[in-house]
Amino acid sequence: MSDLFRGYGVEVRIDDNDFLKIKETLSRIGVLSKKDKTLYQSVHILHKQGRYVIIHFKELFALDNRIHDLSDIDIARRNTIAKLLQDWELLEIVEPEFYTDVVPISTIKILSYKEKGDYQLVSKYNIGKPKRY
Repeated sequence: MSDLFRGYGVEVRIDDNDFLKIKETLSRIGVLSKKDKTLYQSVHILHKQGRYVIIHFKELFALDNRIHDLSDIDIARRNTIAKLLQDWELLEIVEPEFYTDVVPISTIKILSYKEKGDYQLVSKYNIGKPKRY
């Protein structure tokens, strides 16, 4: 991968028509709050200069030079989600041999489209929105 994303994210190939489908799907995958029905989105799809990456929200903080605590578990969670999307035939990972660290699926909450209305979906990073520090 070139310096375009400074080594962050999993570069993927997608059909341009699938971008919004992937974006919506990712809004339903993340970490579930233990105290209420809130799902915190873990990863996003980022498009820049004709290329796409699946990227953890903490990696986006790093790209913005914001404080973050990106961990190996966060990277493994990102890789697992990217591999799920590939298994679902929504995308193709460009260099899959670099993304072998994964977490058990049981550590990631995946809401069905039908369930989405029963949960509050929260994104900790908003792509394209003004930065607030």
